[in-house]
Order: sequence, then structure tokens, then C-alpha cells
Amino acid sequence: MVPLVVMMRVASLLAMALLVHTVRAQPANGDCATAQRLCAHTDVIGNNTGGSPVPGFCGTPSATWYTFSTNSVGGPVTVAVIIGDCVDLPDYDDELNVVVLQGDGSCSLTQFAAVSSCVESDIDLSVTTQALQPNTLYWIVVAGAMNNGTLFPAQCDFRIAITGPGADVIGVDMSAGTDRTIGMGEGVELDGYSAGPIDWSPTAGLSGNGIPDPIASPSATTIYTMTSEINGCTYTDEVTIEVIRRVEPPNTFTPNGDGKNDTWMIRGMEDYPGAEVVIHDRWGQIVHRSNGYREPWDGTNDGRALTVGTYYYHIQLNQLEGRSPPYTGFVTIVR
Repeated sequence: MVPLVVMMRVASLLAMALLVHTVRAQPANGDCATAQRLCAHTDVIGNNTGGSPVPGFCGTPSATWYTFSTNSVGGPVTVAVIIGDCVDLPDYDDELNVVVLQGDGSCSLTQFAAVSSCVESDIDLSVTTQALQPNTLYWIVVAGAMNNGTLFPAQCDFRIAITGPGADVIGVDMSAGTDRTIGMGEGVELDGYSAGPIDWSPTAGLSGNGIPDPIASPSATTIYTMTSEINGCTYTDEVTIEVIRRVEPPNTFTPNGDGKNDTWMIRGMEDYPGAEVVIHDRWGQIVHRSNGYREPWDGTNDGRALTVGTYYYHIQLNQLEGRSPPYTGFVTIVR
């Protein structure tokens, strides 16, 4: 006969367990059919309180289910579980376990097979699978352990995330492309790609949306964000288009023969030996023209010193990669 004191203790523990389950109902992802999708490098908060048993894998009496799809190249996937608060009552375990499964999608337990070892711990744990097939659905079971004479499995808060060659999407199945540098008024074709639909933000300065390679012609340095949905997950990636002034013409110089600032020195012109420089006065008369700028302008026209005043320039760089919009502005001669 079972001693009365033992029966009372078991009854008390069962009552406490019932109370815990009353406070926290079975999780929404407590079985295979309601498995929660995981996306690469995105933490998900979970709790296995009240989960259903999954016989045959790790000994999992209180389980929650997750699912994920591999990328287009496949490979190993690492599942990390960070354990938070667990039910702190006598005869409850405080260990969780995790295992990764493959199956045919029917949720029949007999068709599942493990593609990782079963890892169990009362601290943060992780498990890495064998090399997984590309573009394939897999399942993860996170459950409470029941060891060392405990009567009830661990019921804990936790965070779960997937990483690894088989899970990574950004840089594999989608990318916003390579950062670029362009001159003011220029454009460049982006080299993004994605296996899913594409949305760019902002769209200002882009030749179109919904495509991976629009022409970007922003008026100032801009970070473009590509958003794409792949296998039920939304991912974002960024590309920076830096806009620079390729040359920096000063707006004044002093050709007075003192050896200081006597010529119109244009920073950056040495990189454009084929540049065309035209300068005219306020009436539109050309006072200086050069192909290339090896000899900076000294404020003369055919050897004659020009009067103090404002003149206007038109600089065409003529880069090897293509003709860009001209740089225009004014320069003032001060003596």
C-alpha cells in the first residue's frame, strides 16, 4: 500500500502542475501542424508549458514545434536556444532539449527522422545539423526534460534562432548589391538580386521598383533598402550610393603676381586628363578654353590680364566610364 504521506505529496504536486497549466495554456505551436516558422538570424520567444509529447525523439513530454526552410544552396544549420525563466517548483526539471527533424510534411510521427543529435541542457544550448538539402522544409522540437527522478518536465521561457550556411539568406538568395560611389548628376545600375518579390525604399532617384537592378541617380548620398519575402520570411538588405563632387573648383583666386593663389587650381582635375574647361565673361564671351587642365588658368585671355570680376565656367570631365553632366558655376578674380 502506498503511504498516505506519499499520496498527499503526489496529489499536491499534481495540483501545482494543474495550476501551472491553467495559468499557461498549451502553446499555439504545441504540435507539428501548428509549427511556428523561423527565419534566419531572427530570435523568436517561446515557452513549452503544456506542450504535447513527441515520443521517440529525445524523450520529449512537453514539446513545442518550429519549422524552417533551407536556402537555395543548403548545408548545415545551427539551432540556438537561450533558456530563460523556468517553473521553479519541487520535482520539476529545469532542462530543455532540442532536435532537428526531416519529414514529408504529413506530421505523422512515423515519417520523421532526426538530422541532428538530441542536445539537452539547463543552460543555453545549441545543435548543428548534418548538411541539409536546399529549398527544403525541416522541423525543430524544443521540449522539457524530465530526469533525475523529477515528476514533471521543465517548463521554461526561451529564445530560439537559426543560423549557418543552410539557413543564411542575405548574400545567398537576396542582396541589395554593392556599395557604389558616383559623381553629382551621374547614375549607376544597382546589382541586387532576390529569389522573391522586391521592394526598394526610398524610391527617389531610382528608375523603377520591383526589379533588382534599377538605375540609381540620387542627388545626395542615399542608403537604399531592399525588402524581399522568401519562403515566408521577410528580409532586408541595404546598399549605399555615395554622391561626391569629382572636382572642387574654388570660387575665387588672386592673380596678382605675389606667388600666392595666382592660378585657378581645381582640386581633383589631375584625375581627368581629358577634361574640357571653358570660361566666359558675363556677356558670354569665351576668355579661356583648354582640353585637359595641365596648366591652370592664370586669369588672362591671350596673355592679357582680365579685369577684376566674376566669370563663369563649364567643365566637362569626359571620364573613361562615360560622359557625365558638366560642372558649372562662377569664379571671381580678385587682385
